[in-house]
Amino acid sequence: MRSIGRGIIIFLLGGIVGTAFGVALGFFFFPYVFPPPPAAEQLSQTDEKAIATGTFIHAKPSDPVHWGRGKVSLYERAVFLEPDFEVGPGPAYHVYLVPNASIRDEAAVKDAMYVDLGRLRAFKGSQRYAIPAGVDLKNYPSVVIWCERFGVLISPADLSAVR
Repeated sequence: MRSIGRGIIIFLLGGIVGTAFGVALGFFFFPYVFPPPPAAEQLSQTDEKAIATGTFIHAKPSDPVHWGRGKVSLYERAVFLEPDFEVGPGPAYHVYLVPNASIRDEAAVKDAMYVDLGRLRAFKGSQRYAIPAGVDLKNYPSVVIWCERFGVLISPADLSAVR
């Protein structure tokens, strides 16, 4: 009788641990298995000429998971990720305007007063993000893709003024 009770306890604990492990793996691998379709947003007629442009880089070449590439353009009221934009998939990516230049690690973002433009809508393709009113763009020389869930820098882009 004692071994039956012990067996039930082991079975229940195994079920709980197995379920928790499966859920944790699901949260991590879901973006890889079911990535959103590529975005194909366009600029609106109100967006005139780009103020600044930049290129997303792979800030940590030794990290094969967190990377990005492609161009970004900054307009008076929008950040536009160009059609060649792409990042490695992951959970809870956001687009930030950051007041620091040459960002290459997490500390430069965590300690900054960044502007969160919203959740990344796709891992690939053109996307437009509205800039809130009152943001002085001269104070934000970088756009970064940031993983909010794990506090990890995915890909930074240094902005250069367009002449």
